[in-house]
This record gives sequence, structure tokens and C-alpha cells, in this order.
Amino acid sequence: MSSKATAISYGGATIINAIVTGKGAAFGVKLWTKAEVKLTDNPQLIKGEITSDPSENTILIEKTVKKVLEYFGLAGKFGAEVKTWSNIPVARGLKSSSAAANAIALAAVAALQREVDDLTIVKLGVEGAIEAKVTITGAFDDACASYFGGIVITDNFKRKIVKYFKAPENFKVLFHIPKTKVYTSSIKAERLKTISPLVKKAYREALKGNFWHALTLNGLVYSFALGYDPSIALDALTAGAVAAGLCGKGPAVTAVVDEDKIDHVREALMKYEGEIIETEINHEKAKILGVSR
Repeated sequence: MSSKATAISYGGATIINAIVTGKGAAFGVKLWTKAEVKLTDNPQLIKGEITSDPSENTILIEKTVKKVLEYFGLAGKFGAEVKTWSNIPVARGLKSSSAAANAIALAAVAALQREVDDLTIVKLGVEGAIEAKVTITGAFDDACASYFGGIVITDNFKRKIVKYFKAPENFKVLFHIPKTKVYTSSIKAERLKTISPLVKKAYREALKGNFWHALTLNGLVYSFALGYDPSIALDALTAGAVAAGLCGKGPAVTAVVDEDKIDHVREALMKYEGEIIETEINHEKAKILGVSR
């Protein structure tokens, strides 16, 4: 079988990091990852290539495609050749794994000429990410923000969307991206238990719709707990950001900014070594870009 499909899913940013409590929140941003899945008749081989960062491990590709094939009872029938490409920096906390898993799962289902509901595709990607050990909680919050866009508040252990908000569209998003990569597998979750009460407080604020306050509180708390310099986020806030804080397990910092303050906040972030990425909040759902038989 030589059926081939391409799909796209989008980036995201942390509001509440779920590592400590299993409950999280995130919002979609207009960064993206595309995946092309070509089915083969060699069930022994799932071959992956990350074209935008070839040095990265391809285990997430292999595990996600395998999960999709297993779901349909086809693991012994097909293999796959998979390529991904993306403008999301890897291992900085910007949901690169969630976007990749979503795009791969969506493309694999399309290549198999099958149809399932959106949440099933998200959950297949989450299962692939857990098996690949690129996530601690399954990152269901990140995966939903990446797939559906908007603001999602979730229970990651129950794989349940608790609340969904359409995010305000008048904000820009700035990311400060250090050169250093930090992989989720290196995070010691036990160390973070002491911050649980503050993370729970931030989660309650997010449920009330105070998601930008929640983002800032969560980001600053995790910065201290993980040993990052909180000055970057504090300087962004001083320069006029609506919210700022560590994204995921870092090292990237997110700043949500009114359009008229964008230059001031960018200037504050540029004082620190690293790259600045400017994007917008995303409300577009992941989708199939093309299928060929």
C-alpha cells in the first residue's frame, strides 16, 4: 500500500503546567508542525525523519504511528515512512512534541483511509508521546491546545477537557527562546511537589477565566522551582505584557502582549541572550492537508 497523507497541527503555550497536579491549561499559537505519512507493505519498519531538526530522536514518530496502526488492528500489516517539518523550536517548552504527535496521528489515520473523532486522534498522539517518554503526564492539555486552538483547561490523568475558552484575538505572543534545549525526561517531578498549593491556586484562577493571571503565577512559580531566572518574565511584565512566565518545563518564556506594547516588551526580552519569536493566538483546528493513493 502506498497511500500517503499530510497533516498540520499548531503550537501552544503553557498557562498551567500539569507536571505537579495532573491538571493543566494551555492556549494555541500560530506556530505549526506538518507531518507526511506514507504507508508501506513492510510492517517491520516505521522510518522517521525530522527534516527541520535532523539531529533529533525520531522515537515519537515511530511510537505514534505504531499506536495508530494498533488502534485499527493493522500493526502487522503496514509500516510507514514519515517526515515532519516545523517552525517550532524543539525541547524549549513550546509544545513541539504535542504538535508533532497530533500531526503524525492525523496524517496516519488519513493515510489508512479511516475516520475517527478529533479527541481519539489527540489521545493516540498522547499515548505515543507517553511511550516515547517525551512527556510526564501525557501533556493532554498541550495536545488539546495544539489540536483545537483557543484556551483549554484539562484533567490530564482523566484525559478530559474541563473548560474551553475562545481566547481574545487582540493579543500578540512573544517567546524568548534560549539556545539551550531542555528535555522533559530530565525533569525530576518529585522536586516540584512543594509548589503544588501555588499551582492549584493558579489552576483555580484559570477556571474562573483569569487565565493571564494564572499564566504569570504558574510561570514564576515553576521558574523558581526549576532554577530559571524569573527576571525575563518580570521585565516583560514591567514593559507592559499582560502575562509572562515560563512555558512548559522551559527554558522558553511566554509573554502575552497588547499590540501597542509589542515593541516595548520585545526590547525588554532582547536584553537576554536568545531568539525572540513573535506569533499570535491560534483558534484554527489541526487538519489534513492532502491525501494521495
